[in-house]
Amino acid sequence: MIIDDRLARKVVTKRKADSHKGTYGRVLLIGGFYPYGGAIIMSALATVKSGAGLVTVATERDNIPALHAHLPEAMAFDYEDEELLAENLAKADVVLIGPGLGENSKAKHVFDFVLSEAAEKQILIVDGSALNLLAEAMPISIKTHHLILTPHQKEWERLSGLAIADQSLEKTQMALEKFLNGTILVAKSHQTKIIQGNQVGELTVGGPYQATGGMGDTLCGMIAGFVAQFKGNLFATVAVATYLHSAIAEELSKEAYVVLPTTISAALPKIMKKLSE
Repeated sequence: MIIDDRLARKVVTKRKADSHKGTYGRVLLIGGFYPYGGAIIMSALATVKSGAGLVTVATERDNIPALHAHLPEAMAFDYEDEELLAENLAKADVVLIGPGLGENSKAKHVFDFVLSEAAEKQILIVDGSALNLLAEAMPISIKTHHLILTPHQKEWERLSGLAIADQSLEKTQMALEKFLNGTILVAKSHQTKIIQGNQVGELTVGGPYQATGGMGDTLCGMIAGFVAQFKGNLFATVAVATYLHSAIAEELSKEAYVVLPTTISAALPKIMKKLSE
């Protein structure tokens, strides 16, 4: 699949006049446990800025004031409130777990709960440290039919058993077969690929100006926002979110030595507006 502005224009469509916030999806983001509070804030910024209708964050209580200072549009609650966690998990169309989650016993408890409770209709995105928890939990049995994994090469090594030097396209496709049928893999590297079965898309945009903390947190937040609101082909939607993340960074790099993840999120609404016209 060629991933470019033409595909982006097919995915990012004009909003209908008779729509409302519920039309554009409910997203639950889980992460930002101490000392990684900024990760979930960057993910939430990207999810809201990319147009998700209702965004809720489960994080540590101490992280909520910082989150709301950056993003009053997102709702937030203490992840230790298990009743609220169960309630918001049940309501979500899309669940993103992992940015700043960590791998301690608290993180593992929340991760196991989400894995066991994610419903068949929900889209589950696993990112960051949750990928390492997933590797430890394999083999898994989950109800959801829509799983998206966003590992960098070392995380994919843990998940797949493939050393970085052995992560060819063919071997990666074979390794992906041990996951849920239809799983979408965003294999992050200097040549990021999006893979689902025999469907493969490779980015031709992006560069070293993206090599800074929080870039992956922003990417998975964008993916969450896109799949929540654009109900067409899931593979194409994930591919376009991934493409725009790097395409926007490439444009910003013309005037910046380093592109910060939050500047990508800030540019999203205007870029999406142009694509939808």
